[in-house]
Amino acid sequence: MEILKVSARSVPNSVAGAIAGVIREKGAVEVQAVGAGASNQAVKAVAIARGYLAPSGIDLICIPAFANVVIDNEERTAIKLIVEPR
Repeated sequence: MEILKVSARSVPNSVAGAIAGVIREKGAVEVQAVGAGASNQAVKAVAIARGYLAPSGIDLICIPAFANVVIDNEERTAIKLIVEPR
């Protein structure tokens, strides 16, 4: 499954476009975010992507989970959003 990494500075509309593109091509995508700001942008992007895909008859669902990621040789806990069609 393809992984999209979101930061607090990510533009939700751009991330939503990436989510929609991966969903159309591969059927599912994992969105990872570390921190409150990044998580906020990721959730907004999923909501926007639902709007992008709804006219095509694709109803997205989002399954939240935790993931351990290594950033600068330091292990951090990320929010993982698995996004796929219903």
